[in-house]
Amino acid sequence: MTDVRNFCLLCACVLLVACGRQPPQALGTLEWDRVTLPAPAAERIVRIEVSEGQRVAAGAPLLQLEQATGQAELAALQAQARQSGEVLQELRAGPREEDIAQARASLASARALAADAQAYYQRLRPLGARQLVAAAVVDRARADASSAAAQAQQAQAALLELERGTRAEQLAQGEAALAAASAQADARATTLRKLDVVAPRAGRVDSLPYEAGDQAPVGAPLAVLLVGDAPHARIYVPQALRARVRIGDRAAVHVAGHDQAFPGRVRMIQSEPAFTPYFALTGQDAERLSYLAEVQLEPAASELPAGVPVEVRFDAVD
Repeated sequence: MTDVRNFCLLCACVLLVACGRQPPQALGTLEWDRVTLPAPAAERIVRIEVSEGQRVAAGAPLLQLEQATGQAELAALQAQARQSGEVLQELRAGPREEDIAQARASLASARALAADAQAYYQRLRPLGARQLVAAAVVDRARADASSAAAQAQQAQAALLELERGTRAEQLAQGEAALAAASAQADARATTLRKLDVVAPRAGRVDSLPYEAGDQAPVGAPLAVLLVGDAPHARIYVPQALRARVRIGDRAAVHVAGHDQAFPGRVRMIQSEPAFTPYFALTGQDAERLSYLAEVQLEPAASELPAGVPVEVRFDAVD
């Protein structure tokens, strides 16, 4: 009986030593960097050029949205920009000679009428003083003379305004209106170009949520690409291991279904802790916090799929 007990204690010690020599590890899943292409406008999908799982190069066409509405809006904005440009040219050119000549003629006519009204008032005033005409007639003549003089002054001011040309403030307003109209047209042209959805980076098409004929709302994902040379392991580092893991540390990534480990390096680790997810709960770690981290794999792992469970061991961390 004593021999059996001693043998069990020996086995337990061996297991404890083996566990103590196991490299520090963290659990997580395999992920790829994702690029999501949102819908720039609520337009119908007229054509899809690729399929899910297909590799595409940077700039490759993915799908096309209907452009009729965008082209009409662009044409309207471009017309407004041209109109603002013509208004600015008119302001820069200043008043026409014909308008100035017309203003001079109006001034001459107003001065003649003012002179006639003033002369008539001057003839009536002594007659009114001798009560040969009614006072009301004299008052009306005086008012007509004053009104005619004011109209002559108004005509003179209008002529002076034309002769001095366009004010600098008016030119500035015209330039600002043209710039605003041009900017709106450029923005619409940019949106119109985005209706031809292309791949911003080389990668693999992961998801096409909509079919041809669908009309996705603005901002909805039209396509999701997996980009990069290799995936990365998104893991949760236990609290006890956090102080010994740094960016750039070497790690061995054990992927479910593969016997060999894939080498990698820590590219990110958060400083704020999070609660350990359910799949990483092991023993005493269930009561501890963990830290989200990412381990970048080498290009040799470029064919590994996303979402596969992984174990990451930090062989360089003692």
